[in-house]
Amino acid sequence: MFLTNAAVVSVLVMVALSLARLNILLAIMVASLVAGLMGGLNIVETIKMMIAGMQGNLETALSYVLLGALAVAISSGNLIKVLLNKLVSKMDQKATIFCFLIAFIACFSQNLIPVHIAFIPVLIPPLLHLMNRLQLDRRAVACALTFGLQAPYMTIPAGFGLIFQTMIVDNLVKNGIHTNLSQVVAVMSIAGLAMLVGLVVAVVVLYRKPRIYQERMEIHAQGDLKLTGKDYLTLLGIILAFMVQIETGSLPLGALIGLMVMLIGRVVKWKDMDGVIDEGVKSMAFVAFVMLVAAGFGEILQKTHAISDLVHLTDKMISNKFEGALVMLGIGLFITIGIGTSFGTLPIIATFYCPLCLALGFSTPATILLVGIAAALGDAGSPASDSTIGPTTGLNADGQHNHIYDTCLPTFLVYNIPLIVFGILGALLL
Repeated sequence: MFLTNAAVVSVLVMVALSLARLNILLAIMVASLVAGLMGGLNIVETIKMMIAGMQGNLETALSYVLLGALAVAISSGNLIKVLLNKLVSKMDQKATIFCFLIAFIACFSQNLIPVHIAFIPVLIPPLLHLMNRLQLDRRAVACALTFGLQAPYMTIPAGFGLIFQTMIVDNLVKNGIHTNLSQVVAVMSIAGLAMLVGLVVAVVVLYRKPRIYQERMEIHAQGDLKLTGKDYLTLLGIILAFMVQIETGSLPLGALIGLMVMLIGRVVKWKDMDGVIDEGVKSMAFVAFVMLVAAGFGEILQKTHAISDLVHLTDKMISNKFEGALVMLGIGLFITIGIGTSFGTLPIIATFYCPLCLALGFSTPATILLVGIAAALGDAGSPASDSTIGPTTGLNADGQHNHIYDTCLPTFLVYNIPLIVFGILGALLL
């Protein structure tokens, strides 16, 4: 029975506690305890396993903290301020265009300059005044940001996208389905189209009506800002951080190189570096710890065989391709909502989905689409995902944006529904 499966019950507990507005870090820890106890562990064993599992996201956590510091260092100069001034001057009374522009800018964070969500604390808080003046519903902006954080890694083979799509290739090959990167890129464009449909629905239909917010942040006149030599050194640091990350595959190393360039070029003074690191930690540490605990939760679900049991339970339910596609996508959605990361979900489900797809007669492109979308489903909408935590961090800078009701529920609605529809139709037609 599904209601006796540890993965199902623990994720339901986490979602319920999140909806009750319990801090997400505590909600994941409680869900981990539920999963461990249902899996036959005692409380002490569960905590130890969770802590052991946290090492799976240590590099990610370090990346977030260093990239947070890099974002703070970038914001100390005029580079971002000049960009923002130009943006503000062109966006008066153009709320819809503003949302699409935010989505476009956010896409760069996954591929061109892979800082992921570290740009949000720099870019979004200074724009809250403009959003208030436009009476822009921040739920639309949350959907735009989540689009930029998720759609590129699903569809573009660069930065985080190259990592995700290479993982699809490796896991399918390991489980007996031969494919290559070019085939994955072509197929996953269907997922990108589904995300684009969700973005248009959110911005143009669901959250288009004006919404009034209080002006709580102090507004500073920027004056006539110009780029200086330090700003060009900042740009050099960004470029080097990008190149090092691409060459080595190490986000922490790339961020460190970028910081050192800015330190040597005196973009950030030696005596001010402590403050930069402190601010970076403040802006990103919560996200880092949520991802660490989420990795521990995922470890418990795997080691207690809760996920494998959940997948095997579906065997008796499936009699045709439509049912198979629907159930696989549904399980992928449930797992990713719990773990909070598509990258962590992909290896888990590929082991079971590949044999199931072969048994049901799905083609290789259809299998790629099902595995890729099943892994990515729930990244939008999961309380534990950085694709939702990141937007909330920026939009709630003045305390007027709720993580669950203003970010998680809207993004869940506008992205997961079209992904499921496009995933099923694509799998049946490919």
